[in-house]
Amino acid sequence: MTGTLSPAEPRAARQLVRHPARAAFRAELRRGIVPWTAPAVALTIAVPMISKTAQWQGGWGDTQELLHSTAALLAGPLVAAAGCWQGGREHRRGTGGLWLSVPRGRAARLVMAALPVAVWAVVGQLVAVAAVFAATWPYTGAGRPSAGMIVVDAWFLVCAAFTGFVVGRVWRWRLAAPVLAAATYLALGVPTYFSSGLRFLNPAEQYYLDGRVPVGWFAPVMVLWLGGPALALVTGYAVRRRFLALVPLVAAAAVAPLIVNSGEDLFREDPVARRLICTDAVPQVCVSGLDGPLLFQASDALTGLHARLDGVPGAPLRYVQVPEGGRPPAGATPLPHHMRGWTVVRDRLADPASYAYATADGLSARDCPLSVLVAEDSATQRMWETDDAVAHWLVPSAGPELLPETGGAYLKRLTAMGDAERRAWLGRYLATRTVCDPKAVPAL
Repeated sequence: MTGTLSPAEPRAARQLVRHPARAAFRAELRRGIVPWTAPAVALTIAVPMISKTAQWQGGWGDTQELLHSTAALLAGPLVAAAGCWQGGREHRRGTGGLWLSVPRGRAARLVMAALPVAVWAVVGQLVAVAAVFAATWPYTGAGRPSAGMIVVDAWFLVCAAFTGFVVGRVWRWRLAAPVLAAATYLALGVPTYFSSGLRFLNPAEQYYLDGRVPVGWFAPVMVLWLGGPALALVTGYAVRRRFLALVPLVAAAAVAPLIVNSGEDLFREDPVARRLICTDAVPQVCVSGLDGPLLFQASDALTGLHARLDGVPGAPLRYVQVPEGGRPPAGATPLPHHMRGWTVVRDRLADPASYAYATADGLSARDCPLSVLVAEDSATQRMWETDDAVAHWLVPSAGPELLPETGGAYLKRLTAMGDAERRAWLGRYLATRTVCDPKAVPAL
């Protein structure tokens, strides 16, 4: 006997002799529930995305926000449960003692059995991501999706698969998989309600990605942080020198302060968002490079606002979309920074009247200290009610209803003015729109 097979032997048998590890891995990819992990993950991500297409289809930031949440918060527990079920199969079949007689070590057997779950989980995630990106692509302007976010989400699913597998090997209970899924969901979901910087250590943290992209070191640092505990768990279970589990834990602990201290600075403004695309007409309308396809829709939505301000001294000549928390250039009026989501569905401005009202409301965006914002004296209340009345007069078809005895009374007086008188009053009012001085606002 030479230990080899003749050419007449089946191909699978020859492959098993020549490449036993590769043949065993291919067999594991096709056995049991493992191949069902891919469609389960794909559907777990796709179904919530399909039910909320109006919220994300049209912008890369909104798309990846929801993709990240569904991959981590929903697919993560599912993959952990699949890994746990795979890890407990020897206990269910009563073959644990048989595996002790084979020459392959525990670490090799663990990787060979757990890796197929991780592979199929990532395949399912990538299929869902590809489908969602294909649905988003026709409605986006400039910009592109973040590869770093996709890598981090895929790596988290790999870590969940291996962690679940070890739990399944240690916890000999048939209901371990569903219980682990529920516990994982709670462990990922509860920290998202916290405000501490520690919440950024949570792989399911809901990032705000509209007009923002991860910094360059985001992906490698998160890979270290997520992989450290998982690798330590696998090492502590499968490797004879268990003290080696301290190495990945130390690596994870080293990058954790960087993540916590960075917080929101894990993301930076998308360079494309800084580039403005403007109309040629006056008043000029300028939107972010990310919202370029919406420029003329935004300009059309403001036509009525421009008409009502025609001839008013000091009326804005330029409207500029600025990032959240940013300031418009000197002499420019801010446009709503968030055009996607509730304002835009796919590549259409869904509610032009609300968009115009938000712009009119921005005309009186006063930079007031907290003491003025919460003040209840009559002069301050008159200033806020006058601001509301002006916004409603400029865009009468939108905005919350005003109370007759407060802002509604000011709106009636503004409406009852003659054209010349109203233009003169609006000119005096616009001169005070950036001043937080209740006494400076002209009376109606």
